[in-house]
Amino acid sequence: MVNRVILIGNLGADPEVRTLENGAMVAKIRLATNENYKDKSGEWQSQTEWHDVIAWRNLAERAQSTLSKGAQIYVEGKLTHRLWDDQNGNKRKTSEVVANYFRIINKRDGGSNSSNYFPSEEPASMAASAPPSGDSMPSPKPEQPEPVASSTEAEDDLPF
Repeated sequence: MVNRVILIGNLGADPEVRTLENGAMVAKIRLATNENYKDKSGEWQSQTEWHDVIAWRNLAERAQSTLSKGAQIYVEGKLTHRLWDDQNGNKRKTSEVVANYFRIINKRDGGSNSSNYFPSEEPASMAASAPPSGDSMPSPKPEQPEPVASSTEAEDDLPF
């Protein structure tokens, strides 16, 4: 079974960091992701989703010292759900991403901001071959081509 979340988005505020009674630090990070699409009339639309990201201990300390509102970050973690009672005693449920890794992609202080990016209308094969902008993410290892089977082997392996 797999519970893995990967997000790339912009911080909506500085991390909220606090220290618990047992001395553990926890940071709450508000992360916005955007989905861009064309509507029926051909106009570009942008839909923003907000995510609560929680970082613990050393990761919380690092978030406090390095993250600020507007920074674009890459986050990996797991999706969790938590039940709690609000001030009026009502039961509430919260979904959060508990981070186990994050990396700053860029900051908004004069650097390039990719939040205004809309997908190009180029074919996917051309867009995929474009060089990445910056070296913030490691490049994937090239895939090894699968061996080509002879025509008789390929015909024998047909599922019908």
